Amino acid sequence: MNILFVGDVFGSAGRHIVREHLPHVLETNAVDLLVINGENAAGGFGITPSIAEELFDLGAHVITTGNHIWDKREIFEYMTVPADSHVRGRRVLRPANYAIGTPGFGVYQGELGNGQQYAVMNLQCRVFMSSCDDPFRKADELLSKITSKVILLDLHGEATSEKVALGWYLDGRITALLGTHTHIPTADERVLPGGLPHRNAWQVRTRQRQSEDVRSADLLRRKHRSRPSHSAHHARRIARIRYGRSTSIAQPQKYKGQPSRTALYISIVY
Repeated sequence: MNILFVGDVFGSAGRHIVREHLPHVLETNAVDLLVINGENAAGGFGITPSIAEELFDLGAHVITTGNHIWDKREIFEYMTVPADSHVRGRRVLRPANYAIGTPGFGVYQGELGNGQQYAVMNLQCRVFMSSCDDPFRKADELLSKITSKVILLDLHGEATSEKVALGWYLDGRITALLGTHTHIPTADERVLPGGLPHRNAWQVRTRQRQSEDVRSADLLRRKHRSRPSHSAHHARRIARIRYGRSTSIAQPQKYKGQPSRTALYISIVY
C-alpha cells in the first residue's frame, strides 16, 4: 500500500504547486492513499469549504489541520456532520485532543476501493502551543477504538522534541508519524526500531532564493538519520521510506520563471 502525505499547503502558492505536481506524483508512485494538511491553505490561515473541496477534487482522501483550523468561520458548518458519516466534511480533521464539544473530529476510519481499511489521526502538541489535552493519553484513547491496521498520525506542533517523544511512544503501534506546523523542512525522516517511519516537519510553499537554476536531479541514497545535500534544502524532495531504508530525490525548480526555488516536501510510506 502506497501512502502519500502532503503538508503544510500554504496559501495560493502552495495550492498552485500541489495542482501542478500532485497528479504526476500520484501516477508515478501508484499512490493508494492521499492525506493533505490544509490548515494554512486559505491565505496562510485556516481552510475554507471551497478550498477543502478543491483538495478533495485533486484526490485527497483525508485533510488534516492544526491550530489554525478555526481561522475561517465558514469551516464550522462544513465539519458539523454525523460521526459515522463519510462525506467530505467528515474527512476534514481537527486535532483530536481539543476540548470535548469542539466541532469536528480528530480521527477518521475509511476504506479504499480495493477494500483496504485505514485510519488517520490528527493531534496537536502542547509545548509552545495553545492549551489542549495530553496528546499521549489521547493517542492511547484513539488507538483503543481503531480497528484498521494502517494508521497515520499528523502531529501538529512546534517542538520537534515533543514529536520525537511521541514517535518513540507510538513506535510499533501505528504505521507512520508525520509532523506539521513548523513550516521548516527538518529532513530527518527515519524508521524507528519498532518499524515506525517518522518525520518532524515540512511545508508546501514558494521559497525565494537568488541562485542558479540547478536542472539535474540529485539522487541521494541513505539510511535512517542521514542529512540531505545542500540542494535538497531548497528543492522539491520526495522522501521514500521502505522497510527501514530511506531514499530522497532532490529536484530544484523555478517558479513562474523567477529565480526562486519551489519546495514540495512529500513522504511516501509503503
